[in-house]
Amino acid sequence: MAVRAVAVAVLVAGLVVPPAQASSDGPRAVVSASGGAVTLAVTLGGKTVVQPSPVGITTERADLSSGLSFASKSRRAIFERYRTTSGKKRDRTVRATETTYRFTSGANKLNLVVRESPDGVAYRYELPQDTGAVTGEASAFVLPADSPAWLAKFRRDYENPFLQMTAGTAEPAEYMHPALFEVGGTYALVTESDVDGRYSGGRLVHTGGGRYQVKLWDEKVAVSGALKTPWRTVIVGSLATVTESTLVDDLAPPSRVRDTSWIKPGPAIWTWLAGGRTVQQDLARQKEFVDYAAARGWPYVVVDAGWYDDPNWRRTSFIPELVRYAKARGVGIHTWVRFSSVDTAEKRADYLPWLRKWGVQGLKIDFMDSDGQERYRWYDEILPETARMHFLINFHGATLPHGVHRTWPHVMTTEAVHGAEKSSGLTTSHLTALPFTRNVVGGMDYTPGGFHRTRANTDAGELALSVLYESGVQNLAGRPDSYDARPLARWFLEQAPTAWDETRLLSGRPTESVVMARRDGDRWFVGGAVAGEARVVDLPALGQGRWLVEVVRDGVAGLVKETHVTSGKLTIPVAKDGGFAALVCRPDRATCARPTHGIPSTSVVTTPELVSVQPGQVFETSGTVTNTSDRPLYGVTFAPRVPSGWTVSGAVKAFRLAQGESLSGRWTVRVGANPVVGLTDVPVEARFSAGFSAEKVTRAHVWKPLPAGQSYLAGNDRSVEGRTLTTGGVRFGKGIGTTPADRTFELGTCTRFDATVGVDDEVDGRVDRAAGVGGSVVFAVLGDGRVLYESPLRRSVDPALPISVDLGGIKSLTLRVTDGGDGTSLDNAVWGDARVTC
Repeated sequence: MAVRAVAVAVLVAGLVVPPAQASSDGPRAVVSASGGAVTLAVTLGGKTVVQPSPVGITTERADLSSGLSFASKSRRAIFERYRTTSGKKRDRTVRATETTYRFTSGANKLNLVVRESPDGVAYRYELPQDTGAVTGEASAFVLPADSPAWLAKFRRDYENPFLQMTAGTAEPAEYMHPALFEVGGTYALVTESDVDGRYSGGRLVHTGGGRYQVKLWDEKVAVSGALKTPWRTVIVGSLATVTESTLVDDLAPPSRVRDTSWIKPGPAIWTWLAGGRTVQQDLARQKEFVDYAAARGWPYVVVDAGWYDDPNWRRTSFIPELVRYAKARGVGIHTWVRFSSVDTAEKRADYLPWLRKWGVQGLKIDFMDSDGQERYRWYDEILPETARMHFLINFHGATLPHGVHRTWPHVMTTEAVHGAEKSSGLTTSHLTALPFTRNVVGGMDYTPGGFHRTRANTDAGELALSVLYESGVQNLAGRPDSYDARPLARWFLEQAPTAWDETRLLSGRPTESVVMARRDGDRWFVGGAVAGEARVVDLPALGQGRWLVEVVRDGVAGLVKETHVTSGKLTIPVAKDGGFAALVCRPDRATCARPTHGIPSTSVVTTPELVSVQPGQVFETSGTVTNTSDRPLYGVTFAPRVPSGWTVSGAVKAFRLAQGESLSGRWTVRVGANPVVGLTDVPVEARFSAGFSAEKVTRAHVWKPLPAGQSYLAGNDRSVEGRTLTTGGVRFGKGIGTTPADRTFELGTCTRFDATVGVDDEVDGRVDRAAGVGGSVVFAVLGDGRVLYESPLRRSVDPALPISVDLGGIKSLTLRVTDGGDGTSLDNAVWGDARVTC
């Protein structure tokens, strides 16, 4: 049978580029047909790496895994150039040979499309006709049974550690993509690319003897018309070939975002491990993180789960104020988003425009937890919507990035990793496996930098992860004090970018060690880490000539920095389970470090910290701003910024503040006639002509007076977690915030007790995320030990409940909150405006 070769010329930037072929020494796909079955093997240099493995697909109306007859084949050259916003290298060149093998089975047709690239082999199925839903694939990868393997058990969120085993003795079980195997010194990483809503995600099932079968998430994959499946992908070669490969991205469709100028990768302070949910609900703490990021030149702060637990968050959220504050300091705000809040078009149309209007720059979307076709169709919907709104995206509780960074370049990173927020399984063996496994296929939000936490690795080993792990937005998980306690780590992190021009693996082996170099412009950043005993590690020269190398490693009493000028390799001592980080450049300067262009440091102090006021009242506040930077600051305007309806006396100004010089002021603030009750921040703000500002908050506790004859019961006037008492979206200036407990008051002659009760909004959604409910409590009012009133069960989703109880003849009043029967510790209750008439 004649085989027709198809020559292709590609027009790139106005030039005609001749057809390219895969490198002659690259991997090869060997397709064989016998007895109606088709297999595919992968060889490199004449040696078989992946043994002949079955291919084929079954649908509702056709079995295209057997009874196949070869019809024809054709070949074409692939040549592409594209640029990414983040990843291992910005500029990519794709050279491949694509061969289409055409088979028939009765009236049905199957095209097996195979691509051979210098770094691997991939294949997909094309069904030219509609044969109904896909019911499975015969696709499998057969490796020699004695091959070392690095595998992770399957989880829907891809959060399991990678362990070393052998291909044949691995437990018969389901394993995640990617899976790494070593065959006689050659490595093969099995994964998939270009998965979207036309299909289902897959995983690997070890059926024994080193045979890894592809299993689809869905038992039936809906198909309408012709079909092109995702690419079954094997990256093949040396460890360096595997680690540096961009094959998964190369196989994905080109970018669907025309203007990418707004997509800016960079480090972020991630505040979850720095303080948990409480910190996500604390504006003052979030402003501190913004200040710290601004001083470092880090472009983002991520506010995580909890910031919108108030069901009235659109009206009450502090995010608009935080965005305003951060913008004045050159910092963008990213917010966590629960998948159930954006899982339909209607919810997204209601939700996302609010965040866009507020000026939020990025979304961390969590809890997709599925590789099903329905979920991929959701990705297909939300990706173009978020691109139009200019949101940077971080997918958590998510599937792997199957080339999404190329097609949708605003996706900066994806979790899909057993990462730093885990409390177990973070062995140094797992940490040194990730650069060779999970991170090969795309940006990985491991969240390094949690120096304040108990860890398996050393400080230098943790610092190295900022280079070893690629992520378009590197979410740094430490607290400011933990960075300040390690100034050398802070110095390195201030320099490190998150998008690269080049990536090189210098040495290593999965679960044992890794040394990797990444280039940004004319500077190299190097990270090295080891699992196990102390040893020396070689850092080879990164090119001809002399280099300035600044190394941060573990010392006897903490991190130490060494500076070398060399034209050869360096030998670096590494501590047990430790590592190192290095900054490398040409020695035409004293240091490779560059100015971070952070906001100049200032200090603002105010008095008093807290005032208690009523509508229409006035209070005095004073403040001092000091220039603590190393240069003069100009055009200073210093004054409180008050809510709408409030008034304040005039600002104080200075043309110039020299280093160490201060400016002070004192102001009279009048509360509005109808203020928002509860805790209100009144920032005393210094604004500078350079476009940034600094501030310190005076907190006003605003409460309304009662009519004659009524008195508030003495209470803490705060929620359990120290915020304004709020239930069902109603705020209270006075009242009692409590967990299940009794509060008893001795009365004089009183006739009535009134309050508004409910579960505090601060815990909404903390128990059952799907239902959006948190605590559940019952309120009871007792007089002289006798129950006068008992509420129905109150849950987080219930509205505020006004109650009024007759106290005639009562001398001892007890307010009781009991657990609602679910045994949780999240029953934060509100007695809002608790008062008696006497």
